[in-house]
Amino acid sequence: MVYVSIVKKIKKGKNLVFTNQYEQQRIQKSKDLRNLGKNPYRHNIKRDSSTIEYLKNYEYLKNQENKRDENKTNTVAGRIKFLRHMGKAAFAKIEDEFGILQIYFSRDEIGADWFKEVKKLIEVGDIICVTGFPFVTKTGELSLHVKDLQLATKSITPLPEKFHGLQDIELRYRKRYLDMIMNQDVKNTFKTRSKIVSTIRHFFEDKNFLEVETPMMHPIAGGANAKPFITHHNALGVERFLRIAPELYLKRLVVGGFESVFEINRNFRNEGMDLTHNPEFTMIEFYWAYHNYHDLMNLTEELFLLLLKTLSLPTILEFGDIKIDFREPFRKISFRDALCKIGNVPDNILDSKEEIIEYLTKQDIEVEKNLTLGKLYEKLFDLFVEEKLINPTYIIDYPIEISPLARRSEENPNIAERFELFIAGREVANGFNELNDPLDQYERFLKQIEAKNAGDEEACEMDEDYVQALGYGLPPTAGEGLGIDRLVMLLTNQKSIRDVILFPAMKPINNNQTDTKE
Repeated sequence: MVYVSIVKKIKKGKNLVFTNQYEQQRIQKSKDLRNLGKNPYRHNIKRDSSTIEYLKNYEYLKNQENKRDENKTNTVAGRIKFLRHMGKAAFAKIEDEFGILQIYFSRDEIGADWFKEVKKLIEVGDIICVTGFPFVTKTGELSLHVKDLQLATKSITPLPEKFHGLQDIELRYRKRYLDMIMNQDVKNTFKTRSKIVSTIRHFFEDKNFLEVETPMMHPIAGGANAKPFITHHNALGVERFLRIAPELYLKRLVVGGFESVFEINRNFRNEGMDLTHNPEFTMIEFYWAYHNYHDLMNLTEELFLLLLKTLSLPTILEFGDIKIDFREPFRKISFRDALCKIGNVPDNILDSKEEIIEYLTKQDIEVEKNLTLGKLYEKLFDLFVEEKLINPTYIIDYPIEISPLARRSEENPNIAERFELFIAGREVANGFNELNDPLDQYERFLKQIEAKNAGDEEACEMDEDYVQALGYGLPPTAGEGLGIDRLVMLLTNQKSIRDVILFPAMKPINNNQTDTKE
C-alpha cells in the first residue's frame, strides 16, 4: 500500500517532499541558523510600514539636497526577490503584498559576524525584516539603509530563475502561491476581483436588497439545467447534491416576504472544463418582487457602468484583440430574430425539427435525431450566433421549452419572458420574469422528468416542496444570475477562467515517485 511505503521511507530518514540538492542545501542552512541561535521561522515580527507606505512617506527626499534622513526609522518586511553582495556591503530588493523596496546593508552596520552568516545563509526567497533609515542612492532610487536585519522565514524551495520566470501555465495554476510570488500582475487581478465583488455587494445593498445564504447541499438537484455532483450524508443516510443554483431557495424567501434578496456564492456543475467553465464557480443571483425582466436589464446596465467607473476603465474596453463598446444602451434582440438576422438561419425552417436537422446536416454538422425543437434552437444559437455578440447584447424572448422556470408571455405562450446578456461572444447573465403559477410549474417539472427519463442528464427534477411554496403565493418577481468569474475575466482582460479563480480545478498528476508495491 502507498501509506505503508511512505511510513517505511520516513523511518529510513527520507524526506518525501524536499528531495533535490538545492532544497537539501537550504535545509542544512536552516539547521545552521538554529545552531547560531537564530530561529529560521520566527513569529511576533512587527513592521510599521508596508513598502508602498515607505516609498510614499519619503518620496520628498528625492528633491532635497541631503538625500537621507537618519533621524527617521522604519521597519519593513518582505521576501527577498534580488540580492547582490559587494564585499563588505550588499543591495537587495524585498517584496511584500504592495510592492518592492530596495535595501542596503553593510558589515559595519549589522555587525561583522552576523554579516558573514547572512552572506552564507540568507538568500533569494527568504523573508526578512529590516529596520533602518531612508536614503536615495546615486542612481535616484529611494531605499532603506539597514541598521538591523532579522530572518523571519527561511525558504526551502528556491524560486524559479528570475530571467525566465514562471512560464509553465499548468504549474502556475497548480501552485497559485508560487504564481503570485513571481507575478505581481496575478496578485493585481485577484485584488481587482475582490473590488468587483465588493462593488457588486454594495450596489445591491444600496438598492435595499438583503444579502442571504442558502444551502450548498440540496435534497433535489434543481434551479438550472445541469448535471450535479452527488455526495452522501452519513448521519441522515441520504444522497445530497451540491447545488447547481440557489434559485429555488431564493424564491422561497420571496414567498416568505423578503421582496428583494441576493446571494453571492459558489455553484457546482459536474460538466466539462474549458476557457469559460470550471466545475465550481461564483455567481450572484438576485430576485426582485414587483419588478419585471426589463427592470433587471436596466439594473444590470447600471451595474456595468458603475463597475467601469469604479475600476477606472474606459467605456470602450479592450478584451484580447477585440473592443467592446459600452457607450450606447445595450442592444436588445429576440431569440428568433438573432437566429435569422445575426446567425443567417432561414426563418422558414425554424418551426420544423426535420428542416433544422436537414439544414445542419447539409453543413456537415452532426446532430442527434432525437433532439427536441428547443434543443435544436440552442444548437443553432451556439453555432451561428453566440460568438458574434461582441458588444453588450440582450437576447430576449426565449422559447418556453428551454426556459422551465420562466414565466410565459401573455401575448405568445410559446415564448418565455426571459433574457440572456452576451458580451465578447459569451453569456454573462441570465434573467427572467419568474413563473409563479404553481400548476404551470408542476406541468413544467413533469416535462423535465420526461426529458430526464429520455436521457437528458441536465434536466431539472421534480421539487414538490417548491411547487407547494408557489401554492402560498409568489408575488410578481423577476430574477437574474450573473457569473462573477466571467465578469472578472471581461474586466481584467483574461481569456481563461483559470486566470480569475485562485485555485481552479486541474486534472490530477500521475505521481510515480511512490512505489506502491512495497
